[in-house]
Amino acid sequence: MKFLTFGEIMLRLKAPGQERFFQTPMLEATFGGGEANVAVSLANYGQDAGFLTVMPDNAIADACRKELRSFGVDVSRIVKGEGRLGIYYLEGGANQLPSKVVYDRAYSAIALAKPGDIDWDKAFDGVEWFHITGITPAISESAMKLSIESVKEAKKRGITVSCDLNYRKNLWKYGVKASEAMREIAKYVDVAIANEEDVQKSLEITTDVVVESGELDRAKYKALGDKVLTTYPDMKMIAITLRESKSADWNGWAACLNDRESFYESRRYEIRDIVDRVGGGDSFAGGLIYGLNTYDSKQKALEFAVAASCLKHSIIGDFNRVGVSDVEKLMGGDGTGRVQR
Repeated sequence: MKFLTFGEIMLRLKAPGQERFFQTPMLEATFGGGEANVAVSLANYGQDAGFLTVMPDNAIADACRKELRSFGVDVSRIVKGEGRLGIYYLEGGANQLPSKVVYDRAYSAIALAKPGDIDWDKAFDGVEWFHITGITPAISESAMKLSIESVKEAKKRGITVSCDLNYRKNLWKYGVKASEAMREIAKYVDVAIANEEDVQKSLEITTDVVVESGELDRAKYKALGDKVLTTYPDMKMIAITLRESKSADWNGWAACLNDRESFYESRRYEIRDIVDRVGGGDSFAGGLIYGLNTYDSKQKALEFAVAASCLKHSIIGDFNRVGVSDVEKLMGGDGTGRVQR
């Protein structure tokens, strides 16, 4: 296995369409979670990808594993443990009404997991790239310690580590500041992915970056990336996404990449009539990991990531159900949405 992602996958319960919670007595049940979403993207691009977590041994968890396997994700390294499968409830926003997420993940199997619960020799067998996010260490203190253990063990084996900083204010509730954990994890990261809030809240690194018009202020975003790379000398690069939220349905979307030597900017997409933006950042991460491992050009890798994420906004569910040809078609300028016959 070349790529391994590690984190929590949850049961996703969404109100139908743009309904409010229990406007009608039903919820659409699927699965999703940041790191699993990345594994699915990589598998959809034909890559050898696996997902690692700690899960209960019950019928719901079995269905979740089966769903991941259907995309070609290797689930053989998943550890079974005490606890439950976490849940998140989603209400899709529209126009000026934002989407809403309610977490129900206390005492999940991964939240109860602790250092020593995972055999890293087995988990990392054959792995060349390891991906984690700032969500897992936010779940619980023991999951935070397990996350730190995971990146240390990866680096010990010479594995490339990528991390989406993914600050989640509603999860950091157990008495540890996000920056306390994430600044430790960042020491072991080769490729960081973030937006400006993630950098500020997770690493406590700031510049006067302001997103107003959606125009990428080259100097300020380069300065922000430079500051992170200076703080973490072993980090090879940082990608920063730029989302301009005009409404729940209409976003501007672009990104930049700083690899110490050069500063790359992507094209900007105007995304109107958003179907589902949950998982948009994960689809960017999956696209970037694929691009960096496939293309000679970092510019092309960045463009692939941004285009992949743009397409995700048109797909219901956490998973980005697109292939390489879909993404490359958009990269080539075909964004008309005309029927393909």
